[in-house]
Amino acid sequence: MTLASIARPAFAALVLIPTVALAQDASRPLGAAGTVTLSRTEYDRLLDLANRKPSPPDIPPVAAALTRADISVRIDGPVARATMLVEGQVFRSGVVKVPLINGATLLDARAENRPLPVVAEGDLHVAFLPGPTTFAATLEVGTPLSFTPGRGTFVLPVPIAGTATAVITVPGDQTDIHLSRGIVLRRSSANGRTTIDATLDPGTPTEVWWSTRDSAPTQPNARNAQVLSEVKTLVTIGEADVRLLTLLDITVVQGDPSQMEVALPAGYEMISASGASLERTENRSDHVTLFVTNPAQRRHQFLISLERQNNGGSFKLETSFPSITAARRETGEVAVEGVGTLEIAPATVPGLRRIDVREIDPALASATRQSLSAAFRYQRTADAPPTLTMDVRRFPDAAVLAAVADRAIATTLVTAEGHALTEITLWMRNRAQPFMKVALPEGASLLSVEVGGSPASPVEGKDGSRVPLLRPGYRPDGPYSVSFVYLHAGTPFAKKGDMHMMLPKMDVPVNVLEWELFIPDRYRVDRFDGTMLAADLFESVTLHGRYGSGSGVGTGSGVGAAAPSPMTATAGQIVGRVVDSTGSVIPGVTVTVQGGGQRQQVVTDASGTYALSHLPSGPLVVEAQMSGFTSVRRSVVFDQRPRQVDMSMQVGGLSETLTVSAEAPVIDTRTTETGATIRMDPTRNAAQEQAQAKARQADTTPSVNVQNLQRRASGVLPVRMEVPRAGTSHRFLKPLVIDEATVVSFRYKRR
Repeated sequence: MTLASIARPAFAALVLIPTVALAQDASRPLGAAGTVTLSRTEYDRLLDLANRKPSPPDIPPVAAALTRADISVRIDGPVARATMLVEGQVFRSGVVKVPLINGATLLDARAENRPLPVVAEGDLHVAFLPGPTTFAATLEVGTPLSFTPGRGTFVLPVPIAGTATAVITVPGDQTDIHLSRGIVLRRSSANGRTTIDATLDPGTPTEVWWSTRDSAPTQPNARNAQVLSEVKTLVTIGEADVRLLTLLDITVVQGDPSQMEVALPAGYEMISASGASLERTENRSDHVTLFVTNPAQRRHQFLISLERQNNGGSFKLETSFPSITAARRETGEVAVEGVGTLEIAPATVPGLRRIDVREIDPALASATRQSLSAAFRYQRTADAPPTLTMDVRRFPDAAVLAAVADRAIATTLVTAEGHALTEITLWMRNRAQPFMKVALPEGASLLSVEVGGSPASPVEGKDGSRVPLLRPGYRPDGPYSVSFVYLHAGTPFAKKGDMHMMLPKMDVPVNVLEWELFIPDRYRVDRFDGTMLAADLFESVTLHGRYGSGSGVGTGSGVGAAAPSPMTATAGQIVGRVVDSTGSVIPGVTVTVQGGGQRQQVVTDASGTYALSHLPSGPLVVEAQMSGFTSVRRSVVFDQRPRQVDMSMQVGGLSETLTVSAEAPVIDTRTTETGATIRMDPTRNAAQEQAQAKARQADTTPSVNVQNLQRRASGVLPVRMEVPRAGTSHRFLKPLVIDEATVVSFRYKRR
């Protein structure tokens, strides 16, 4: 009975109920004999299941595929035979086509020791296999060998598998085997044959070639060949090794040599060999064989690198050089270089002729990395080249000075409470030193730092403070200024007593250090002592002008006065400095000189100085111009003697000009009894000079450095202290300060 026959217009719900369930549910009405009673819900579910269509079976995307291929190649006469073991899987049911290999000469195909049905479709060989199943097949493939002079070649077809590996064996010991596609994983030689293990590109034919230099026809040519050689060797003495870099220049005058023997010096290990015509090398303990690609080529160049160890330090070096054993004539050049500080004393060796290092061949000189210490030239007359013998003495390396300060100016303001505010300005010449270590006095603290006129941030280290000598984006190529300000809470002044002042130690050498102490007027000081000298003892400073007069930087950054670098001039030159009304230098001023039919123009540098050269004799007009300042003109009669023309500019309108008719002083250089260099005007007599010197000694007014520091302390520096506005200035000087503290002590008494 079907479900359709059960359904009637007068609906009767039927359900399959087990006998036990019917016995338990006696209230449900039963149908006639031979019928089944179902509920409506179960009946609808059965109808839904009957109307569902079964899903179709999954179809594999490909009929079959090869998973791996293992290839073994052997050379049999003029043919290369390859045995290929391929494994794969058939995915679809029934007999399917399985692609095996493309572009091959198939000799045999078997699967499970039975012939494998294979059909050629063009260049592709396909097999017919039932599925679904896995399979393994063995293919025998043959490919012809082709020979060119010195080279054997064949093309190996590769199955279309997921991975393909090959073991290739060719005749010859230490034969260099090459592949057009693939990677050589291992190389070995045994019993006169060379074997490589390689990974190939699946489905792509691979060309395999190797050298055949051991064949009999090439030997007579090699024996009959005659060559000339030039050997150029660079000997590099390192800290723990000696390296030889040899350039072999070989000229073939007879025959077609396919290989060349190079004798190596004893004790060396060959690192590399290269050359445009080099195909491969064979290494032995005392020589190396170079095989060339084209024996008919008339000239060959090879570069050989050798190395051996030494004990370091001082030793006696004995070394020979590579040599072409079959060369009919051989000449050589030797250059010696050393790493570090060495003293090389070569011994006199017969056959070696010492030459100037500038005579070395340019090709050899281009390979050097250090300065050459010695050079030699030789011509080989025996079976081996001469041996170079020399004593090598190594010295310990010395530290290189990376930064130096041409001049430093320290300005200290001292209050009655003992507080000391100090600014130190250095004019640096710096190669690569980023920081300067500063050992501040105990209890002192850095307030500000400027590099090249712009603010910078100091750094605190474990062993002291660090003042930056460079800042990001600032790489000066000449002298520049670095300044820092620090505050020191010292001992307050009493009615009378002794006071000790100290400047910090700096790990940068300073050629000249100048220090100006500004003491309040209420105290009278005397009996100076310490490591510095009074500036009045140095006539070169006092006669040239005070520290601030015409020598300050005077920029808006508030840096103290610049150091008055000594002005030197030669014949036919005018030099000078341009300052403002306060004595601060003015950089960027255009200075023009006219006269004698010529006109020259320069711009003052950061220190406010300028120099004009090659000027004609006669009356000249020197003019200084800058926007915002009054133009200044100076008239001079120039007689080719060095002349110094300093100018002071006032703030004024753009069109204002001030003409000064006073004659500029002539620069003259004389030496005092103490050896100090002074500059003076020869038109003045000795009495005038002595009077002015006494006036300068009595002059204790503060310099521009003190004034600038007072302005900075009151308006810029984050300190609260009573900066003295009046007092007595004392100046000191010390040459050549190298990482040492400078001390000045004095006795004071309240007025």
